[in-house]
Amino acid sequence: MRGQQPLIPSLDPALVGKALRDACLIELQALKPGNVHDYASGHGMTVADFERSAEVLATVFAEPGLTVGARILRAIEATRAAVGCNTNLGIILLAAPLAEAALAEGGGDLRSRLGRVLANLQISDAEQAFQAIRLAEPAGLGRSGRHDVRQAATVTLLEAMAEAASRDLIARQYATDYRDIFEVGVERLRRALSRWHDEPWAAADVYLGFLAGTADSHIVRKYGSEKAEEVRRRAEMPAARLRAADDPETVKPELLEFDAALKAEGLNPGTSADLTVGSLFAGRLEYLQN
Repeated sequence: MRGQQPLIPSLDPALVGKALRDACLIELQALKPGNVHDYASGHGMTVADFERSAEVLATVFAEPGLTVGARILRAIEATRAAVGCNTNLGIILLAAPLAEAALAEGGGDLRSRLGRVLANLQISDAEQAFQAIRLAEPAGLGRSGRHDVRQAATVTLLEAMAEAASRDLIARQYATDYRDIFEVGVERLRRALSRWHDEPWAAADVYLGFLAGTADSHIVRKYGSEKAEEVRRRAEMPAARLRAADDPETVKPELLEFDAALKAEGLNPGTSADLTVGSLFAGRLEYLQN
């Protein structure tokens, strides 16, 4: 039929799990100022914690038949059992709908499928996501006058995320069909890969793009919007220099200096790192489905 979107087969769950694990591991290899990476640990966490978490996620995301909410809760429970701390809540919240979109049969590209997944989220998904957030105990979690995660869910997960979208970049992805992931992260990833043919450096470029583009939600929660905006401004110059570099290795000393300064101040742009993993995961899923 004219104009009908082609039917795209669902991905094997094992491939989805592997794609998420690989995205997490590549992100760890990227020099991400202020965050944990192969060049330097920080904030009381090590690269080994995140590597173990990536393996755990691969197992959970390879399980067929889970709802979005059940996958979020199962992944947080498995992570807590494996490493005993919150290493990946933001990653899991971003990845679960993307995985569901890749696992579902239907017409359209990954983002079109994702839109349908988000629109069909239920109150039960919100309740399980709320349980996961309470279990993860993310730093700086405050209280909300509406749809607080410490209370029983009364709306769908999409409605709850839309309520928080103005103050949280992860929630904003749900409310915008992952606009930042696809239009900023994946596009920046493609350009950097085309230029450098190096995934860790491409991931670093994505991370710095997010960090310099919008105040990091994790820093906002812990230190306030003024400090987060200050970090965003400080990221603009290194982000621009990396993007303009013919050889990204030439920018490494500056990025390491910025990394040390942020860690000395206790500033961890964790949301920018989560969005980077989400972009790497989405890019991999798109490649697998094409």
